Amino acid sequence: MTITLASDVGGTFTDVVLTGADGRIRVAKTLTTPDDPADGLMRGVEQVLAASGTAPGEVGRFVHATTLATNVILERTGVPVAFVTTEGFRSMLALGRQARVEEERYDLAYEQPDPPVPLTRTFAVPERIAANGAVLTPLDEDAAARVADEIAALGVSAVAICLLHSYVNPAHEERLAEIVAARLPDGVPVVVSSAVWPELGEYERATTTLMSAYVGPVMAAYLRRLGERLRGLGVTAPVRVMESAGGVLPAALAASRAVYTIESGPAAGVIAAARQGARRGLADLISFDMGGTTAKAGLVRGGRPGITHEFQVGGKGSFGGRRPGTGVPIKVPAIDLAEVGSGGGSIAWTDGGTLRVGPRSAGADPGPACYGRGGELPTVTDANLVLGYLDPGGFGELRLSPERAREAVERHVAAPLGVGVVEAAAAIHDIANAQMGAAVHVVTVRRGIDPRGFTLVALGGAAPTHVARLAERFGIARVLVPPRAGVGSAVGLLHADLAIERARTFLAPAATLVSCSASRDALGELGDALADLERAARSDLSVAPDDAPQVVRSIGIRFVGQAHAFTVELPAGPVTPETVQRATEEFYKRYNESYGIDLRDPVELTTARVRVVLPSSPDDVPAAGHRPSTDPPGTRRVWLDGSFRDVPVRTRESCAPGEVLAGPCVVTEPQCSLLVPPGWHGAVDEHGALLLEGGSWPAT
Repeated sequence: MTITLASDVGGTFTDVVLTGADGRIRVAKTLTTPDDPADGLMRGVEQVLAASGTAPGEVGRFVHATTLATNVILERTGVPVAFVTTEGFRSMLALGRQARVEEERYDLAYEQPDPPVPLTRTFAVPERIAANGAVLTPLDEDAAARVADEIAALGVSAVAICLLHSYVNPAHEERLAEIVAARLPDGVPVVVSSAVWPELGEYERATTTLMSAYVGPVMAAYLRRLGERLRGLGVTAPVRVMESAGGVLPAALAASRAVYTIESGPAAGVIAAARQGARRGLADLISFDMGGTTAKAGLVRGGRPGITHEFQVGGKGSFGGRRPGTGVPIKVPAIDLAEVGSGGGSIAWTDGGTLRVGPRSAGADPGPACYGRGGELPTVTDANLVLGYLDPGGFGELRLSPERAREAVERHVAAPLGVGVVEAAAAIHDIANAQMGAAVHVVTVRRGIDPRGFTLVALGGAAPTHVARLAERFGIARVLVPPRAGVGSAVGLLHADLAIERARTFLAPAATLVSCSASRDALGELGDALADLERAARSDLSVAPDDAPQVVRSIGIRFVGQAHAFTVELPAGPVTPETVQRATEEFYKRYNESYGIDLRDPVELTTARVRVVLPSSPDDVPAAGHRPSTDPPGTRRVWLDGSFRDVPVRTRESCAPGEVLAGPCVVTEPQCSLLVPPGWHGAVDEHGALLLEGGSWPAT
């Protein structure tokens, strides 16, 4: 069995897990170090190596999920970038596509956010390519040289180029990149949209290319430092980075395409949920990942996570959704998630007699008041500790202080509202549950999906404390709490597949490809496009001739005249009229499921996509060999349904396979605490997971 190290850097905690030579998993949870995330990561690596007795040189695989790309965009800490586009489109990014939502709608002093790159670093060159790829105006190379000289004089650290219709004909972009690169110092990246994501949609393609240039040097420097520190410790395994669609990339590819890693950490949680469900024959799942800063929900149907090809970074919106026009649009494949700013570290505060929770977070520094690291404001974690849901023994390397938690809740919530400390803590807990329910609502009910037939999977340090009550809100009768749920995303990384997706615009009416009399040339073009994309993806991953990767081909389909498309998978084999017809029927079905409208209007193909996957080792955590500890069960006073009750407390290690646990009870482990409310019961399987059942009606 390959010894694998996996790490997930979150906003509050950094989780590190290791599969040893014996197949057992060792875990470390350390506080994230925002100034240099590698500090906390390396501390966790040293802990799991020591705990397992593994020599650093024995590690054969290192997989990493990080929020670095997201943080760089949100905090605007990327490198200085210049942007070049077609003459006449210089103001494209400055104009943007803005939507005012929530309180902004009524703000008379509202100011439009600054563009991602100022006009002083935005340039335009004379050239024009038509939508069919024909050259209407040749590239003015003299003007391009003058622009390149101006960019060089600015001393920027990266350049992004996005020319009109370059997705269909990249010749002008590639030549312009050569001219610009020749005038820049060695090592300054020049990123072109036709290489990042060659799809129609000028604005989204421009922002995606710009963010790739903006984040890339930061990501490259971070991965280079991380690799050096790992090698200094003796870990020589290649570094792989989780990408937004649930696969992993070689570090060099992740650095050059940093925009692919924006949803790196959240994606790992959904992949972990899918794997845990598959092991138990559960194909329809809702992944609920609640950490210290945010809570995220994702849907798994038929064993496969949902994928979107456009999302917003830093977007706003009600109920966990992100409205287009409220953030930076990114057009790369990503696991479809809804996210709310409600985690264990979310700060509770009062606003004119109203209790609010989040979205501000205490983070890792200083953290919740109960951490004893200087934090004074109450958080969801403090409230849960007051209510008896958490073990004062702490999370990972921390012990929790009930006294500090009570003092923070009393001073900042209970006293201003004129209520008792326990009532205030219970209100914080309930509001957090309601906010997290919004994320589940987005990925199910708002999309016409009944969540009651799904299994809710709890991942993250805070999720097991809230998951059963959250399930009750939706009438979900089954909850899966995997072993080591508190570091579930990091565990999901252990078996993540090496994968990359390539795409390019392919516009054609579906009727043309289905018609026997006119389909031969169009079908040949589509087949050639898919073959070219597969070759490029194989090259990205350096697939050896004797490797047998999984190849998934798909096409985007939309109604003629509409802007948004569904991605429909194609079967293996030649592309035939029957293949396209079946894909069209699948599109009609998906459209009806999503919007409740049964249309049969003409449709067109928009995009050809190919995803190449090199599966990881099938080795998994062995089921045998689990010996329950003999820790005697204890009791704890826990707040349930309006009063404190003495309930049994068990450690996860003391739960034997096949044992049935009946609520109310609390099951603890070093990284999380599971609350089993009255009316719920759970069985422990041979891998140590708990499958809870009960609570089949929504709470009133």
